[in-house]
Amino acid sequence: MSLRIGDEAPDFTAETTEGTINFHQWIGDGWAILFSHPKDFTPVCTTELGYMAKLRPEFDKRNCKIIGLSIDSVDDHNAWLSDIEETQGQAINYPLIGDTDLSIAKLYDMIHPNASGTASERKAPDNATIRSVFVIGPDKKIKLTITYPMSTGRNFDEVLRVLDSCQLTAKHQVATPVNWNQGENVIIVPAVSDEAARDKFPDGWEAPKPYLRIVPQPE
Repeated sequence: MSLRIGDEAPDFTAETTEGTINFHQWIGDGWAILFSHPKDFTPVCTTELGYMAKLRPEFDKRNCKIIGLSIDSVDDHNAWLSDIEETQGQAINYPLIGDTDLSIAKLYDMIHPNASGTASERKAPDNATIRSVFVIGPDKKIKLTITYPMSTGRNFDEVLRVLDSCQLTAKHQVATPVNWNQGENVIIVPAVSDEAARDKFPDGWEAPKPYLRIVPQPE
């Protein structure tokens, strides 16, 4: 099964470092970020898990939960967590899913459906494609997917920026331009006619082209 933006995020029940969860129930009525890892005790992932823990307050402000996944057991995760805190200066403050049978990795199309073997038998390169980020909305639909190579650490500031854009555009009929950041000008979406836009944006807009209508970010 190939997952795309707009698809429902598959539901599952799993063991985590914070106990058993049902994914959709765990998300609740807010937003969520699921990010995956090919193996415990790997260097790039160690830095990523620590940095996400440092960003947790920013995600909390946006009513967005964080959850990680790695292809090892919860016991292995718990052993890894102390290394992360020691080396990154931050304790993990969100759950980490154990996926020893690859079931969730397969459910989310992060690995070949015929992949086999136990977590202990597989090396990180065997799981190289399990380096994905999913942003999931309150409607349980996928809003963003990104997959990174093992050698490249993820930019979670960019994930936070995309979350801001997704939340803004879900509330208002606008889109965000290239390199947009919170507080900057936005674009009125083409689906909104000029007549409707005058009601929504009574102060008007700049339009270097009829299809490019630029307004200050709405509150």
